[in-house]
Amino acid sequence: MRVYAAMASKQIRGARPLLAGGIAALLAACSTLHGASRPAAAAPPAASAPPPAVVRPAPAPAAAASAPIIRRSAPMTYTVKRGDTLWGIASRFLRNPWDWPEVWYLNPQIHNPHLIYPGDVLALSYGANGQPSIRLLRASPLRGTAAGEPTVKLRPHLHSKPITAAIPTIPYSAIAAFLARPVVLSASQIERAPHVIAFRGQQQIAGNGAVAYVSRLGRHPHARYSIIHVGHKLRQPGDLGFGHVYGYLGTYTATAVITASGNPATAVLADAARETVAGDLLIASDTSAPLRIQPQAPAGRVHGKVIWVVGGTGGADLAGQYDIVALDRGSRAGLVPGDVLAVDHHGSVVHDTHGAFHWLFHSLGSSARVFAPRVKLPNYRAGTLLVFKTYRRMSFALVVAASNTIAVGDVVHNP
Repeated sequence: MRVYAAMASKQIRGARPLLAGGIAALLAACSTLHGASRPAAAAPPAASAPPPAVVRPAPAPAAAASAPIIRRSAPMTYTVKRGDTLWGIASRFLRNPWDWPEVWYLNPQIHNPHLIYPGDVLALSYGANGQPSIRLLRASPLRGTAAGEPTVKLRPHLHSKPITAAIPTIPYSAIAAFLARPVVLSASQIERAPHVIAFRGQQQIAGNGAVAYVSRLGRHPHARYSIIHVGHKLRQPGDLGFGHVYGYLGTYTATAVITASGNPATAVLADAARETVAGDLLIASDTSAPLRIQPQAPAGRVHGKVIWVVGGTGGADLAGQYDIVALDRGSRAGLVPGDVLAVDHHGSVVHDTHGAFHWLFHSLGSSARVFAPRVKLPNYRAGTLLVFKTYRRMSFALVVAASNTIAVGDVVHNP
């Protein structure tokens, strides 16, 4: 038995170099296949040359720790689907979706590199310094023929709808009315705007198909106007009526199609969303708001408040995900469409009846609690907002995430 054991030991010792050589060869092959090998002193690539298309596998945990903006559960590849939004895709890869501009690689060889289309395959990769990037691994054929990209011939079919549009940043339906129609009016706009004088047949309210008579269209009238009902004054929460008015909240009622000029002019109502009444204003539609915006952190420091919950009737209204709120900060404060803001619920003020002299407050009853010390409770995170339309001193934002309800007076700031 000792002889056989000695022989086996010699065979194992003799096989070690062979085994080590085989493992080394295997590792070298894997390194070559995955593009992990790097020259000792390689010259930096030219600025115009695109980086290699090889996607590296996820680095070791130590390297990944240097890129905390990436989620641990982030996929290595993701195929964009119909109904996706940029915010949703960024949330899959990143801890903070507004960090997307820092990791999205714009390939100059791809037509419209800023836009993402259904069918695009996105890949997470890491550079030599461990810096993460998300790039287009395989382009969707729906991008078109630019830059030599492949095309797909589509034949018309009944009840079919080709996917030809780039994905939006957020659900378009949530903000469509705000992108196409004016919703905040200044006092001077209200003073100058044409208005509905009356309706044919002496109707008090009107809807689709009604004929309206309109004043003061001017010498160069538009063919179509948005009819706006002027509503609430937008002020700071708690304002008693002496502070600054940010504007007047307008509600879209219908579209006025001008059929005859003159004073008064004649219009037919279309696309009605609610009833129109005499005195409602005609405002030219606003087309300046971008249809596609990219989430990002604000360029400067922002500190403001929620001054209105759109669709509400007063200061006690609450907002949740995909509701719209008005803020008291706008382009004057550096806000632009796409800026992401955190919103904190404003901690309430309570009376502490359990501290010093608690026996007195309890013996005198609940009416004495007003004399107890007042304590301001701390603010706490309520959600995340994405600014999509700005004015000089105010803006509108969509609630893209909500962990608590959001109310008028809540504080907004940099995320």
